[in-house]
Amino acid sequence: MNDRLYSVDQVAELLGLHVRTVRNYVRDGRLAAVRIGKQYRIAHEDLEAFTGRPVPAAGAGEAAEGRRHSEVSSIVEIDAVDARTADRLSTLLTSSAAHRGHDDRPLRIQTVYDPERGRMKVVILGGLGDTARLFDYIEGVLDS
Repeated sequence: MNDRLYSVDQVAELLGLHVRTVRNYVRDGRLAAVRIGKQYRIAHEDLEAFTGRPVPAAGAGEAAEGRRHSEVSSIVEIDAVDARTADRLSTLLTSSAAHRGHDDRPLRIQTVYDPERGRMKVVILGGLGDTARLFDYIEGVLDS
């Protein structure tokens, strides 16, 4: 039995969610938690029951193996893009992020297109390699 208790921040990091989302899950009763003082603590077993799969311990994995953690936050602004190209690019990027293994680090993508200005913004949060591949995809679509 694992007696490990996680903070809301740790659960958010492990699941790739925003802290407010995890707090809402706790308040709604979807994620079991114990209130200690003014903070919630989530038992390892409750977290596994919530996700339906084994959860690695916080700090395990890449950081524990001596590898550094790095993350890229980037905003790509594209001018003079038509609606068809924006749709193609949005579909390619979001499907690339969705079809990754469950052991991969979180990759978040959001796209916004303004048809009046012909401008598109792409927000990417993820690892160095994943982000670099997405930049290559963007360049490939825009150059075609």
